[in-house]
Amino acid sequence: MARDLDDLSIFVAVVRAGGFRDAARAGSASASSLSDAMRRLETRLGVRLLHRNTRSVTPTEAGRRLFDRLAPALIEVEASLDEVNAFRDRPAGTLKLNVPANVARGVLPSIVTPFLKAYPDIRLEVTVEDGFIDVVARGFDAGIRYDERLAQDMIALPIGPRVQRMITAAAPAYLNARGRPSHPLDLLAHACLRGRFAGGAAPHWEFERDGETVQLDPPGPLSAQPGLAIELVVDAAVAGLGIVYLFEDWLAPHLASGALEPILQPWSPSFPGPFLYYPGRRHLPAPLRAFVDFVRKAGTWD
Repeated sequence: MARDLDDLSIFVAVVRAGGFRDAARAGSASASSLSDAMRRLETRLGVRLLHRNTRSVTPTEAGRRLFDRLAPALIEVEASLDEVNAFRDRPAGTLKLNVPANVARGVLPSIVTPFLKAYPDIRLEVTVEDGFIDVVARGFDAGIRYDERLAQDMIALPIGPRVQRMITAAAPAYLNARGRPSHPLDLLAHACLRGRFAGGAAPHWEFERDGETVQLDPPGPLSAQPGLAIELVVDAAVAGLGIVYLFEDWLAPHLASGALEPILQPWSPSFPGPFLYYPGRRHLPAPLRAFVDFVRKAGTWD
């Protein structure tokens, strides 16, 4: 029975991840051991559950039906086992969060260390993705996103600074050579250093002043996905390659040192900070409940 439950849990994890490698990255087993478990389960059930090719793993019709029934049931099993945590002195278990790069960089550092010191039996796993995802379908306990990317059926809790801005900036040497834009449309004649989503699309640069809104898809010699790669864009801006458009707190050290000069500041409106969001279950897993309580007690900051 224990082996059956383990293999069924692996099946759900593989379907959620869309492959053995991604499922292995999210867990503690190798891709080959997950594949062996699936072959064992299919042999035991006498039916094929997964289509496998070199690029992806997708469920068969039988696999999809099993997943649709099994995934909610396993959530209930996990919730039932988690209730044992109520009898422990300290909550224990794994908390899986999905967050965008700017939150991993600017919000979590001041929260993660004191939280894990307060709850030493909790293990925190953070996955950084900037696109919108279904946290439940992907096997995460909670996510952090901005208001426009929150699912309507989720509970949302403010986390981190409540007011943020996007800032446009460039090295003084670049601006001395190319001129200082006075209107967002002037950026179309400049070298703009871009971020882009995992799918390849580059988000528009947005500006607003006195009721006038401007959205641009400016040209540029360099683009990179968020996360660590975005530092390449920042370094290029500091080196004088072009103009960058990023979160103000991300650029703050370079603005303070004078390596970058802000431009178009009257066109940089503020917007609400991020939210922690999670399913509205009656019984939250103990690690998530501890994190929610910790965030509420910590409050937010300006």
